[in-house]
Amino acid sequence: MSTIPAAAQQPGTLISADPMPEAPPGVQAWRVRYWTANGEGAPFQVTGIVAAPMEAIPPRPRRVIAWTHGAWGVAEKCAPSLSPDFFAYSAGMDAVRAGYVVVAPDYIGLASPTMHPFLVGTDTAQAVLDAVRAARAIPGAAAGSSFAVWGESQGGHAALWTAIAARSYAPELTLVGTAAAAPPTDLAANLREGSDKNARALLLSFALHSWSTLYGFSLDSVANRTNQGIIHRLAENNCVSFNKKPKLGTILGILTIARATRSKDIGRIEPFGSFARANSVDPARVPGPLLIAQGDKDMIVAPAVTRKFAKAVCRKRTKLRWFEMPGTAHGASAKDSVIETLAWIGARFDGEAPPDDCRRI
Repeated sequence: MSTIPAAAQQPGTLISADPMPEAPPGVQAWRVRYWTANGEGAPFQVTGIVAAPMEAIPPRPRRVIAWTHGAWGVAEKCAPSLSPDFFAYSAGMDAVRAGYVVVAPDYIGLASPTMHPFLVGTDTAQAVLDAVRAARAIPGAAAGSSFAVWGESQGGHAALWTAIAARSYAPELTLVGTAAAAPPTDLAANLREGSDKNARALLLSFALHSWSTLYGFSLDSVANRTNQGIIHRLAENNCVSFNKKPKLGTILGILTIARATRSKDIGRIEPFGSFARANSVDPARVPGPLLIAQGDKDMIVAPAVTRKFAKAVCRKRTKLRWFEMPGTAHGASAKDSVIETLAWIGARFDGEAPPDDCRRI
């Protein structure tokens, strides 16, 4: 039992903000710890980074962007805030140079000792919204209550779920727009249709390890005992590496799981299928305005799945900016759309009428 008073565990309460001397020139940044709650209301201490321009505090609060990161892994050590590569591989940090406060949560279970709820919509959305709340308690950040959310890959899923949850979970905040680059939307289809079978096997291992650990789901219907052990070890021992090749054992493990699951459709195996559907993004629930950026050379988030989601959003008459990127692979989806996305977000803060590309998707 925690001895910390319940009032101090209020979601969105800032616990600490430690200045980061390694922040890039012109940027001030803090490693933060704050309280959030999962979908069942259980409290968690979680972490992230808040970054702001290295300038005098302005007379009016700064505009805020919540940057929701893609898959870095599910182990505690995989948190973006722990990585020396954080600023280099977080496209959302470009927004600081445009005058924004950027709030970059790690989500639950990264840099904190509990299992990371990988692609679990409500848990992730609440961690994002509580990070925006917590950032407002850092005097030097001067963060306002209006924000946009922008994420790539796993973070695109997080951004869409944040949009769904924002009004009910954090009514004191004002969401001006949501941008998602290569977002997983239909989780079973995404795990099935990505054309890079090895990346698919690693991401499936992340999901199966996370969900079976958190919710007690048996893996017996997915893999034999030997391969279940490989799934767990892949997830426990590997973070997504941006600049070094994986170890031989990791490569062999991924090949084994790719082979063992090639005829498995997670959407048809219970309880995983129901859980994947519950944590997919319902296009009818996502408020506008919305920007979706998708590269046509994406081998991890199949462009056809994203396009199908975009068309479903349009059927609800939601204002959608559809930004297709010829030649862009998955890992460059946010980087290759950063100029377009920041221009679109700026226009939302300025109160301009949002564009609508639904007729041409």
